[in-house]
Amino acid sequence: MKAGKALGVAAVLAVALAAGGCSSIRESRGYIRDATLVSAVQPGIDNQQSVAATLGRPSFTSQFGQPTWYYVSSITGRRPFVSPSIKEHSVLAVKFDTQGNVVSAEESGLEQVVFLDPDGKETPTLGRERGFFEDLFGNIGQVGAGGMGAPAGGPGV
Repeated sequence: MKAGKALGVAAVLAVALAAGGCSSIRESRGYIRDATLVSAVQPGIDNQQSVAATLGRPSFTSQFGQPTWYYVSSITGRRPFVSPSIKEHSVLAVKFDTQGNVVSAEESGLEQVVFLDPDGKETPTLGRERGFFEDLFGNIGQVGAGGMGAPAGGPGV
């Protein structure tokens, strides 16, 4: 009877280990958001130096228009062997005036994210379609042929 009980315990342990391998993996990506630090940024009080000291370097900055620093934070979850999916997403946009003082600090979430779905796995291009063997052997006999940059009489003429 002891062998049957040990076999049952081993089976339960094997099922528990297999189920544990299927649990979701959470990963933080980008800026690690801290609500206390984010709420510490005050328009009219802070400037670029104090924001950098409080929040650190931004994920990216605006290239045109009003100077804006963006802090992007995402938390993804994925199961083993599956592409990750976004669970939480936030963007903190800190806008500055021309003197470098904070004008506003606005947060947005996943509702502002645009998901692009490409059409298929190939990018359409102009030109003719070439097969595998034409790509592989297409240049044989082409080197030095007329019209390919060599003089009409051949080299040295």
